Amino acid sequence: MSKFNFPDSITSRPVYGTLEPRPGKSHLMIADAEGAEALLDLAKADPGVMAKAHVIYIPKGTGTKYSDQLAALKPAILHISPSYGSSVQRFQRILSDAHMGLQIYLAGTEGLMGQAMQEAVSAGIPHSAIQTEHRGSVARRMQCVHCKGITEDVMTDPFVCSHCGLNLFVRDHYSRRLAAFQGVCIDAEDPGEVPEPVELYK
Repeated sequence: MSKFNFPDSITSRPVYGTLEPRPGKSHLMIADAEGAEALLDLAKADPGVMAKAHVIYIPKGTGTKYSDQLAALKPAILHISPSYGSSVQRFQRILSDAHMGLQIYLAGTEGLMGQAMQEAVSAGIPHSAIQTEHRGSVARRMQCVHCKGITEDVMTDPFVCSHCGLNLFVRDHYSRRLAAFQGVCIDAEDPGEVPEPVELYK
């Protein structure tokens, strides 16, 4: 299984649940990589949910392992996308055409869920209609508080900002507006004194 139990943290840090089928005229499901496992479990709990589902799936490095399994469930629409960025226009169009009762299911990495949650809330979808379940990588989407640049898929603490090159401490402080955790310079007072990077949660 690809589930991970995040340790207790500060209030701003997102908390994820387990996807559960809900009644609704339509269902929008967005997942990346191992997030597909959560959608597969959802379909087992309610085999009929896929007949009304629009699924956007980003395989990342999993090849066709999960996309073939999702296709076998025969969702109403299955769109395989190379990245979240390339699926945003489709997502926005679905949200703009949405009717009351749309249920949204997000599964996979924190970066994907955070960005999709931000998009849905901006479109007026209530939080109560959005479910999330973390599966797979614990990599983080980080914003440098100094240059404001975003670094995707951060797996070590500290890490080097991909925009300004500063050594950043990985913090649990999370911005829902930016869908990113915050990173702050770790050697501002003692330049060059940077601890060895360690893998997150090790």
